[in-house]
Amino acid sequence: MNWAAISTVTVLLFLFGLSLQTSWQVEKLLNQFGSQLEVSVYLDPDTPAHTIEPFVAKMPEVVAMQIITKEQAWTRLVKELGISSIDGATQQLGDNPLVDEIKVKARNSQAVPTLATQLAKLRGVETVQYIDEAVKRIAQLHRGLNWITLTITIILTVTAIAVTTTTIRLIVMARRREIEIMQLVGATSAWIYLPFILQGITFGLVGGAIAWSFISVIQQFLGRLLANQPEFIQFITNGLQLTPAQILLLPLILLSFGAMVGLMGSLFAVRRFAKS
Repeated sequence: MNWAAISTVTVLLFLFGLSLQTSWQVEKLLNQFGSQLEVSVYLDPDTPAHTIEPFVAKMPEVVAMQIITKEQAWTRLVKELGISSIDGATQQLGDNPLVDEIKVKARNSQAVPTLATQLAKLRGVETVQYIDEAVKRIAQLHRGLNWITLTITIILTVTAIAVTTTTIRLIVMARRREIEIMQLVGATSAWIYLPFILQGITFGLVGGAIAWSFISVIQQFLGRLLANQPEFIQFITNGLQLTPAQILLLPLILLSFGAMVGLMGSLFAVRRFAKS
């Protein structure tokens, strides 16, 4: 019965740990993709980019920016059109029709709309453009994953507590004769049922440790499998890597969650017998 309870809690904590780790990884990957989204800031014809640059750099949502002067943009456009003479093309139009542009990268996808609004308010800014639909899709996907993780956590918590309660209750019933002898000699309920409560906590701790070992093996296997992949796969792999804080936090969460489940399950199991 002990190993049956431990194996059941191990499976539940393993699934919980995988869902939590996946949520962290996908969140990091979404933020990494979101930070690649650029906000294009087009300035007024008479406003040079260097006058706006200090104000943009001070914004907390900005992680990087690139200035493209109208001369650079005009040179690139002429080359893309296949025109051999830049001066000739400029003379035909009378002047360079383009304006200075600042490409701004946001901290994450959620910060893009707010950043675009702040940039549009700056003096000398004519137009601010960004991929609004992509940002909305990323934000919706992020919220959906959070709800899925929360749902899985609730279901697994209730199931783990029920399994632990049933197991501890069976163990108490199997030791009913020893408990009656202890009651006859005057032992208190706390003294009688404390070992069962500690046993439930042990179920959770052992299950959490085994679940974490399985997750570590899977991480190492996937890391070796994706080690020599193309550049795009490497980009995704880097985005899926956990931070040092998350690597330390995940086993602590599994052990704490397992101990809590074991404690609650054992308390529910012994409460009925303690009252009888």
